[in-house]
Amino acid sequence: MIATGMTVQPTPGRAKEARPAGSEPEIAVIGGSGFYEFLADAQDVDIATPYGHPSAPIAVGKVAGRQVAFLPRHGRRHEFPPHRVNYRANLWALRSLGVRRVLAPCAVGSLQDGLGPGDLAVPDQLVDRTSGRVQTYMDEGAAHVAFADPYCPALRESLRAADETIASPATMVVIEGPRFSTRAESQWYAAQGWSLVNMTGHPEAVLARELALCYAAVALVTDRDAGVTSGESVSQEEVFAEFGRGLDRLRNLLSTVIESLPVKRQGCDCAHALDGMDLPFTLP
Repeated sequence: MIATGMTVQPTPGRAKEARPAGSEPEIAVIGGSGFYEFLADAQDVDIATPYGHPSAPIAVGKVAGRQVAFLPRHGRRHEFPPHRVNYRANLWALRSLGVRRVLAPCAVGSLQDGLGPGDLAVPDQLVDRTSGRVQTYMDEGAAHVAFADPYCPALRESLRAADETIASPATMVVIEGPRFSTRAESQWYAAQGWSLVNMTGHPEAVLARELALCYAAVALVTDRDAGVTSGESVSQEEVFAEFGRGLDRLRNLLSTVIESLPVKRQGCDCAHALDGMDLPFTLP
């Protein structure tokens, strides 16, 4: 990859738009390092935002003939644990490049017997059980974004249409991490009827909504969370290994979806999420 050397200097409360020469990626993927092979002819773009630097330079390249941005959520060497990811900088940087639609593959544990390792799910609901994370751009004033339905319905439908085996609807509970759940916690989540457990889905989804982005998660089940079945538990080794086995399937799914997406956003109201609001910032 070639570093462009471009840096955007932030101005308090405002953002200057920056885009790589001849390239305006409208679609982005936020995922793991295994997605670098996903892009053809990729170049790196360095962006500084009013909220600091994103997890890594953003790679911009081609997928199915379309310009796509890729950002490794945890950094290129997985240096940022889930509670230390700069989610605000990540989403702001993507929008600054021209991104308006975000696909977010992630690893999850299963809380229900019908979902097992290797299965894919597209959640339609989110439950926040994190603590201490900065989860908004609304640092002053009165601006309250609707979040009853956290994910873009148009992106969700595109994902479901690309693979009929995908489980949906599904509720994903997001925990603080980096530790896995206790058995009692896992049993409680399952008893609520929630389907998946994850560590990165919040505040990523709400920040995307506050920037009027379309956003959808696609979850790869890597394990059965502790407590779903007596005696079972989860380990980092197991999670990483199962996610690696599912990478090709995820990449193929996302390629199909990206190729199928209409040129302009349609079938959702995500672009109008901020209509009528007095924002404490200027959108990039």
